[in-house]
Amino acid sequence: MDFHPTEEQAAAAGLAARIFRDLATHERLAAAGTGSDAELWKALTAAGLTAAVEDVGLLGLVLLLEEQGRTTAQVPYAATCVYGILPVAAHGSAEQRARLLPALGSGEAVATGAFPARGRITAAPDGRLTGAAPVVPWLRDATHVLVPDADRTLWLVRTDAPGVGTADVETTAPWSAGRLTLAGAEAERLGDGGAHEEVLATARTAFAGLQAGVCAGSLARAVEYTSTREQFGRPLSTNQGVMLRAADAYMDTEAIRVTAYEAAWRIDEGLPAREHALTAAWWASEAGKRVVHAGQHLHGGMGADLDHPVHRHFLWGRQLDAYLGCGSELLAELGALLSDYAAPEGDHA
Repeated sequence: MDFHPTEEQAAAAGLAARIFRDLATHERLAAAGTGSDAELWKALTAAGLTAAVEDVGLLGLVLLLEEQGRTTAQVPYAATCVYGILPVAAHGSAEQRARLLPALGSGEAVATGAFPARGRITAAPDGRLTGAAPVVPWLRDATHVLVPDADRTLWLVRTDAPGVGTADVETTAPWSAGRLTLAGAEAERLGDGGAHEEVLATARTAFAGLQAGVCAGSLARAVEYTSTREQFGRPLSTNQGVMLRAADAYMDTEAIRVTAYEAAWRIDEGLPAREHALTAAWWASEAGKRVVHAGQHLHGGMGADLDHPVHRHFLWGRQLDAYLGCGSELLAELGALLSDYAAPEGDHA
């Protein structure tokens, strides 16, 4: 097990950090609202940071998403990589890879996913889909949606195809979301029956990496604030209660990061990683929630200001906490999986 980034991964993460730091400023984020930042998205794709995901692997993507999370940059980067580039590269046919990957890598196409699967979408024998996904992140920007049907088969749907309807949905998320409705919509199948579990494990790992960045950014803001804000003639950071709260938040952030790294490394190496992805997602949900609450709390009254930058970290953290399954759901799934592994042969449920 080796979590040290390769030279290529480190270079990509460094470039991403510079672009996000320069363009994902508080003023630009406030102006973007829940929409994406077209200029930032263009900068990322022009720098080759979307196409590079094929080469740097999932661990490299986790490093890149950490940098996005630190700044809560408003671009559909994670969704396009997790539900577009990586599944097409891993499970697409030669024709699908040749047709879709260049457009996804250049930013001409944007992908998202109707995950988690809730059994609301069914596929007819001719591959036409019917049903609805009530909340799909970044649907407003997407040209393609990766859709799991009731049997967990994966389908790619174009948002401009006949029978596809989209509508904006308002949530507490700081990024755009929409409702996807399918009425006999044309779709193309992606991969075989095992592709769904692989994509879900990849998504959980990637979004855990994004959460690690969100938490690191929230904690960095709290450290800066408490180090400069004085009370009774000394910085807030010198109070023992503040130091303990910040230390707990740091340990939680590191737990999210290391479990995401481990799951990503195993997936890149072709090793079994379903339980590791669930572990990373559980830490991202439970610990992530604690960290963003602590970050806001350590800002005192300033943390209650909805226009303060730390509030965006709070919203991201809470949305990522619930996106692919809240902590109790993930823990139940992990427990069932481990119990199944431990059951004697012939006694599996």
